[in-house]
Amino acid sequence: MYQWKKNFFIIWSGQAVSQLSSSILQFAIVWYLTEKTGSALVLSAAMLAGFLPQAVLGPFIGVYIDRYSRKKIMIVSDLLIALASLLLVAAGLGGRALPVWLILSVLLARSVGSAFHNPSLQAVTPQIVPADQLTRCAGYSQSLQSVSQILSPALAAVIYSVWSLSSIVFLDVIGALAAVCTLCICHIPPLPARSETAEPKGSFLREAAAGFRILRSNRGLFGLVLVSSLYTFALMPTSALFPLMSMSYFGGTNVHASIAEIVFSIGLLLGSLVLGGWGGSKNKIRTILFSFLLMSASLIFSGLLPPDGFWAFSVCSFFMGVSGPFYWGMYTPLLQQGFEQQYLGRVLSISSSVQLVVAPVALSVSGIFAELCGVQNWFIVAGVLTLAAASLIVGVPSIRSCDQKP
Repeated sequence: MYQWKKNFFIIWSGQAVSQLSSSILQFAIVWYLTEKTGSALVLSAAMLAGFLPQAVLGPFIGVYIDRYSRKKIMIVSDLLIALASLLLVAAGLGGRALPVWLILSVLLARSVGSAFHNPSLQAVTPQIVPADQLTRCAGYSQSLQSVSQILSPALAAVIYSVWSLSSIVFLDVIGALAAVCTLCICHIPPLPARSETAEPKGSFLREAAAGFRILRSNRGLFGLVLVSSLYTFALMPTSALFPLMSMSYFGGTNVHASIAEIVFSIGLLLGSLVLGGWGGSKNKIRTILFSFLLMSASLIFSGLLPPDGFWAFSVCSFFMGVSGPFYWGMYTPLLQQGFEQQYLGRVLSISSSVQLVVAPVALSVSGIFAELCGVQNWFIVAGVLTLAAASLIVGVPSIRSCDQKP
């Protein structure tokens, strides 16, 4: 086995364990808060605590990722997540009820850890994986996420029925420590020396601003980041409205909602496995365009279905899942290949922040729209917005040709 393959699979095996345990905990926390408070406001606050730090801190965190050892940053981030989780374990000893404010505080601390960890993981990938294998490895990563999405709801339901929340939190601590152990034993090559044209280290804010200028200097990829934010605006609320579509519009039960989610995850897994085995096309933009068109058609068709069309909606859900990896599996490698490695932490962090900042706006707009006009009509709007994103890819020359530049 080549050394890079060994390092890649060592790291991602630990990430797989950590990702599964974190997903189980996420379901458990939502169910716990729902049972204890029944408050939509509390659930919204939990959602904000989960992603807001990543959106706000991303551009600044990228400076640290580019300055220091990405391996050490990931290890410290995982330890921070484990430490924050241990606070819930300690608070729940003796079967005591966990206060809501403590749960929200821990979610906030875990999100800060993820804000450091996730872009570091993406930025470190080109250091260990050859450029021509990045798309294939992105497919493998998507496969792990898909398996986690399929298994975690069922495992969470079983575990939550017999364990306390603090015990489930401790399971997540073990998952984080597993990720730390695999990071410790793998070898990650150091970053290449800064090129002669690279900017020297300056003030923190100056380096953060430099990351934005570097991203903006590549007009094609910068345009792709903005188009991706439109895609996020369409898709983020859609995933949140999936259960409402199954139960409210189609008149189904929890079983129907679960079927739609599972079918979507199966499609996601299939698309990821195809991408991992295929390795992707030479022109990644065309593959992203295919993904957008498939997603757009599935969304619009879902919104046009009659109230007795649940099974047709399940088929559409499958194709929505299939389309996902052909976007993310191309988008991330495009950014990884498009910039020098010493700037990659800032570029990836800014890209992630742009999309996360859009999320609360999209959730607010979609919630009001679905309440006034019907949840099924939001699926049509989301499909049209995705089609608009595809049109921008075709219509803007710099985006259309951004994969043809070194």
